[in-house]
Amino acid sequence: MNTSDSTRSLKLLRLPAVMDRVGLRRTSIYKLISAGTFPAPKKIGRASLWVEYEVDQWIHQFLAGGDE
Repeated sequence: MNTSDSTRSLKLLRLPAVMDRVGLRRTSIYKLISAGTFPAPKKIGRASLWVEYEVDQWIHQFLAGGDE
């Protein structure tokens, strides 16, 4: 892993960026989180933030035919 990969994996995303990335609405994302099939956000105060690397992992798993 090069420096840009390690920096990218540590980036935090807000919900609008996650929605754009996965093509799902808020309700669908939170249903998947409740089902345990989508990465849960990290909380900082009132903000919900997703680790970019975890979202990317979910996308790759989904495209490979894994969990929805």
